[in-house]
Amino acid sequence: QVQLVESGGGLVQPGGSLRLSCVVSSNIFRFDTMGWYRQAPGKLRELVAHITRDDSTNYPDSVKGRFTISRDNAKNTVYLQSNSLKPEDTAVYYCHADDLRLGLEYWGQGTQVTVSS
Repeated sequence: QVQLVESGGGLVQPGGSLRLSCVVSSNIFRFDTMGWYRQAPGKLRELVAHITRDDSTNYPDSVKGRFTISRDNAKNTVYLQSNSLKPEDTAVYYCHADDLRLGLEYWGQGTQVTVSS
């Protein structure tokens, strides 16, 4: 069973930064894509950042230029560097992995990010 464990969330002031980490219990190179999603209270879960096996990345306009996703295959870890945080970035952030060959996807338990003064 593959496990994804997020960490790095917390309370930060507007304009601040956080780096989220997602440690995976499996070799992450097996996954076609990995990503970060977030869900705020009363809202749908949305994609925040996406990275493929060949390190192609994708971001929605809401975070483009402020968030950066990266991966360290040797450490089986995916990161989300989030800068210039805004109150509207407040949400639970989830790590996600896709194994398209097996038709499986995996989610972490989430880490809370709160942006507030």
